[in-house]
Amino acid sequence: MANPIYTRLQGTAQRLIAKYGQAGTVTRISEPDPIEGGDPVPTPYEATLVPMAYSAQEIDGTEILSGDMQIYISSVGLAIEPKPGDLVSASGKTFRVIKADPNNYDGLTNVVFIVQGRIAP
Repeated sequence: MANPIYTRLQGTAQRLIAKYGQAGTVTRISEPDPIEGGDPVPTPYEATLVPMAYSAQEIDGTEILSGDMQIYISSVGLAIEPKPGDLVSASGKTFRVIKADPNNYDGLTNVVFIVQGRIAP
């Protein structure tokens, strides 16, 4: 059973992201069939998110680069859990997910997804 505190935190995160955030997409690229081949298939998922720049103290030049964004994605209604390699569209730009944190403290409730995004080539 989900802990009620995490369910409330999830609701709070969803309300704040809906109020201050924007519509975006998280796109998962499926690998081609290993036998039949073909092209990778992108599948977009609608999301509500807030992109935020990292502070100068957080940018270390190795793990976090200048231009990377910390993107808060509402877990409510998102059909997938973002993972490295996914693409996130926000503020008219496309970011590749480098790291993803579901903020899942009880093992059941994803409170909010926080991902590190890097401009996709």
